[in-house]
Amino acid sequence: MSALTEPVEVASGYRAGRTLPLRVELARQLRRRRTLIMGGILAALPFVLLIAFAIGGDPAGRNGQVTLMDTATASGANFAAVNLFVSAGFLLVIPVALFCGDTVASEASWSSLRYLLAAPVPRARLLWSKLVVALGLSLAAMVLLPVVALAVGTAAYGWGPLQIPTGGALDPGTAAQRLVVVVGYVFVSQLVTAGLAFWLSTRTDAPLGAVGGAVGLTIVGNVLDAVTALGHWRDFLPAHWQFAWADAVQPHPEWSGMIQGTAISLTYALVLIALAFRGFARKDVVS
Repeated sequence: MSALTEPVEVASGYRAGRTLPLRVELARQLRRRRTLIMGGILAALPFVLLIAFAIGGDPAGRNGQVTLMDTATASGANFAAVNLFVSAGFLLVIPVALFCGDTVASEASWSSLRYLLAAPVPRARLLWSKLVVALGLSLAAMVLLPVVALAVGTAAYGWGPLQIPTGGALDPGTAAQRLVVVVGYVFVSQLVTAGLAFWLSTRTDAPLGAVGGAVGLTIVGNVLDAVTALGHWRDFLPAHWQFAWADAVQPHPEWSGMIQGTAISLTYALVLIALAFRGFARKDVVS
């Protein structure tokens, strides 16, 4: 029998699907300093805004126009919504880019990636484990912020209905359900950043390059969305739909914008993740 057709011997008890369990990867990532620092920053934001409102007084509308920010001190639900509003455009991009962009590139920078693959951990298994954990941490970051904000806001301003700037209010139960929808949509809208950071992480050995590249390109997308001369071309930019969740916190929610934003985000994310798997499967790993 030739060497090409000779069966490959596998160690007794080896199962490719059992290599690099999610709990092991999750424990490794939770112990990292950047995870703890990022969690601390997100948990601290509601307290920073609370102090800002205490020092500056209640927000007031300009020229008779009332915005979501102006209702921040109306109730705990409003305070949580405002925290999501001020962080969805940029702050929440950072943990997503950090967790997804650092995951593979950091192993390469530590020269431990080749040893993981020699364990042997199949390449697809390694990527899936790291991607699932990275997305899980990203979702946890997005849940942490509004949960802390809701607790802080309720303690400071009381538990009450969500006051809508355009008029009307949502009872506390309905408001809580809508905030869950908002968090879910914000997570989906950030999948583009996650896919971009993950793809870059498989292309470089520098974690900072992957994280910075994802954040930078996300900012570019936001800038392009501000160029009104692009007209309907902006509809194909994920950034164009990042605040479509505002339609969910209305007496009669409108879902069309969120549906379009979800479709755009998922399309970009799936393409980028597929490119990451395809490229990593052919990559010559030497670090």
